[in-house]
Amino acid sequence: MLKALIGFVAGMLVVAVGGYLAMPHLMFNEVQSPFGFEETIARIQHNIEDNPVLKEKGWALSGLRNPAKAVQADGGNVLPVQMIEVCSTKYSKPILRDDTVRFLSILMPCKVSVYKKNDGKVYIGTMNAGLMGKMFGPLVGDVMGQVAEDQKLFLVMDPSKPAPEIILPKAGPAAGGAGGAGGGC
Repeated sequence: MLKALIGFVAGMLVVAVGGYLAMPHLMFNEVQSPFGFEETIARIQHNIEDNPVLKEKGWALSGLRNPAKAVQADGGNVLPVQMIEVCSTKYSKPILRDDTVRFLSILMPCKVSVYKKNDGKVYIGTMNAGLMGKMFGPLVGDVMGQVAEDQKLFLVMDPSKPAPEIILPKAGPAAGGAGGAGGGC
């Protein structure tokens, strides 16, 4: 009996440690881009703006933000990072209407991070929206599952298409504080 109890506790400990170590890799996705920094940003932006499926689902760019800017202004030397902010009111509306999950507005707009690492390569980071949504019940699980499917279309990298230009945020009043190009959220 004691051996079984020790085995059970040891097994639970191994599962807990394994889950703890795996969690960051489950909650976020990272893929290497086949293109340079600026071209990766531009391709993602144009995937969002030019895809009729995404347009029908209400996706629009809401900002382009440089989170490294403050560190650089403070004298820090950091590799390039840009956050592409994108939103669809089709998906944000049901969450923002429901008091029990409105706190998830912190995740809006959706962000796609493009960054360089010390290996000189460019990477794309996204939240695992499908898995994240499952933790908050059926409404959020359904919405975030759809977001996860749409995110795949954000990241299509077709080398046969010419490199587009980066879409810079339009000047004017910030949409929802995103400092963005419309779309808001």
